[in-house]
Amino acid sequence: MLQYAYSQMNTRKTQMKQYEDAVRLHWRLQTDPEELWQKRGAERALKQFHAMAERVPAYKDFLKSRAFLPSQVRSCDDFHRIPPIDKDNYLRKYPVDMLCWDGEFAHGQWVISTTSGSTGQPYYFPRKHLQDNQYAMTAELYMRSNFRIHERTTLYIVAFPMGAWIGGLFTYEALKIVADRGGYNLSIITPGIHKQEVINAVKQLGGSFDQIIIGAYAPFLKDILDDGERAGIDWKELQVGFVFSAEAFSEKFRDYVLHKTGARDVLTQTLNHYGTVDMGTMAHETPESIMIRRTLVAQHELELIFPEKDRQPTFAQYNPEQFYFEAVENSLFCTADSGLPLVRYDLKDYGGVVSRETAHKTLAQKGYNVTQMAAEQGIADTQWNLPYVYIYERNDFSVSYYAFQLYPDMVRRALQHDDLIHKLTGKFTMQVDYNDAGRQELSIHVELKHGIEPSDVLREETLQFVQEGLVKESSEYRETYKMIGPDAMPIIYLWNYEDPTYFRPGTKQKWVVKDVKA
Repeated sequence: MLQYAYSQMNTRKTQMKQYEDAVRLHWRLQTDPEELWQKRGAERALKQFHAMAERVPAYKDFLKSRAFLPSQVRSCDDFHRIPPIDKDNYLRKYPVDMLCWDGEFAHGQWVISTTSGSTGQPYYFPRKHLQDNQYAMTAELYMRSNFRIHERTTLYIVAFPMGAWIGGLFTYEALKIVADRGGYNLSIITPGIHKQEVINAVKQLGGSFDQIIIGAYAPFLKDILDDGERAGIDWKELQVGFVFSAEAFSEKFRDYVLHKTGARDVLTQTLNHYGTVDMGTMAHETPESIMIRRTLVAQHELELIFPEKDRQPTFAQYNPEQFYFEAVENSLFCTADSGLPLVRYDLKDYGGVVSRETAHKTLAQKGYNVTQMAAEQGIADTQWNLPYVYIYERNDFSVSYYAFQLYPDMVRRALQHDDLIHKLTGKFTMQVDYNDAGRQELSIHVELKHGIEPSDVLREETLQFVQEGLVKESSEYRETYKMIGPDAMPIIYLWNYEDPTYFRPGTKQKWVVKDVKA
């Protein structure tokens, strides 16, 4: 009994230290200069490379097969010379035990998650408590900064998929750590992607807390809000915040969520993660990054920071000490000890890295004083001296149409038009087929809201807004339409709410289908 008491006391001491570390880190993020974070991140990445070259059997073999000697990398300046790794040339090539530190897998204590298989065969990624603690530290920082969990009683509804996928269970583990070590009044419920259970939790439990945070994928959250309203929930009577993950969304979608819930603080009540099964949660939106993106979208000046003037990437800040990003020809590489240690790992994500200093200077040249704007918006105490990473929709999540790429976010924004948003859920699947004459056809399957019936009028209205959006956002489509005419226009198919053909409930939405019918 005495031994148990000592054990509990030591556990509490450890938790208190971790809590103090989180508070201290929040202060350091605001006081340590950005170049110091970058320097420490580069040094940690270099140290990990040499440790992997010595202790990870697969990585030893990988470097040997490329005749690359670890001794060639003596300083951070040499880091870019290291050959990159990816799923095909590294992870799928070696058995999992060879990918672990010291070749040990079966004797470890792992939680294993799987990819969804969106771009190929599913792959299983193990992680340890270290990764849970990394995510917990990140979550604690933004939940204190954005949602003031140290001041408010909070119910967090985990509406990410539970099971073998990373989203739900990883989030739960991190939140449990945050609640335990910080002593916050933070309660957790894990309905996953069962909409009715989410709605029931809000109705039955929400009134007992100062605030509710819902973690969900963006299209699923839209269904929760609409179905909840139909079930009698007045979202505007509740204090609700949202944490998203897995995919980008537009500022139009953020506006819809804020309007639907009556949220008063546009910069702190929603944030999007950038994470993968490979690495976990690597970066997230901050009030400053949201403010900058919303400003550029409103002023039609996205090209000030980003390479494309019409597409809205996720724009997030990251800690280089945990996740060291590089941008190589618009592809993101990351180095991290993420369950399976990875160095210069090609995430296959289209994006880039921008220093905070560079972003602020670039914006200042156009008359945007970020520091002044943050003070005016009341977010000065949330600003961190960390670099930015931006991520576009993945290139393999697009369709090839007349030899150019069309991306779901182009269609997504069109379907969020004010005249459509009360008739459509915003979910769709796009696909390119060939008709009997051998001509390509762009098919877009669109989900109707509950109670809305398909009609020729609604189909034509939807087509009109999608066509206008594609003409506006894609110069390639615009020129193709000029040459080919109406035959190049998409074909719109309207489907009833949750029709299992394209919108089966309880599954992740497929925005693109690449299978071509025979």
